Amino acid sequence: MVRAWYFDNDEEGNKKLPHMTDPPQFVDLEGLKKIGVLYWKVDVDGDDMEEGGLVPKLKEERGYKHGDSIAISRELMPDYVDVSKMLYTEHLHPDEEIRLAVDGVAYFDVRDLEDKWIRIEISKGDLIILPAGLYHRFTVEQEKRFVKLERFFTEITRWTPYNRPADDHPARVAYLKSMEKPKEEEKKFSWCNFL
Repeated sequence: MVRAWYFDNDEEGNKKLPHMTDPPQFVDLEGLKKIGVLYWKVDVDGDDMEEGGLVPKLKEERGYKHGDSIAISRELMPDYVDVSKMLYTEHLHPDEEIRLAVDGVAYFDVRDLEDKWIRIEISKGDLIILPAGLYHRFTVEQEKRFVKLERFFTEITRWTPYNRPADDHPARVAYLKSMEKPKEEEKKFSWCNFL
């Protein structure tokens, strides 16, 4: 099961370490869902990957027609240092980002609605979807320094990052709008209702 917690804000330390606050402030799946992050546990060696299984159904429901695999490690990538820096630079995408870990361990850091970092640890079988417009960054974890991911795309295999600040990007504007409470919900908690 995926684990998530608030990042300790030590931006100078080794980014590949867990960076938990002391004491840890864990974030459950409902907390992730409140910022638009979705999660599934996948049996990557079993039926979930086969026709009619969880992953093919999810791809069909969300319109993913293309995909690829990427392995991130110093041994496998001649440009590992440059790629690592690029992935750890805070950015957003105009499309949702879906990643399925099939081996290794990595971290996605995502911004909550108060602009605080939440670190999400993914390992084999964790599938997450980050909504379009959500600021985030990515790194492999210290011990293994390796992750293999399946990536899914709607039309073409692409990965277009827009580094922060990108607050005027249409995907960011749409994301923030989707996170606003409906007016009826705000009225429920109006002080007038308690008088």
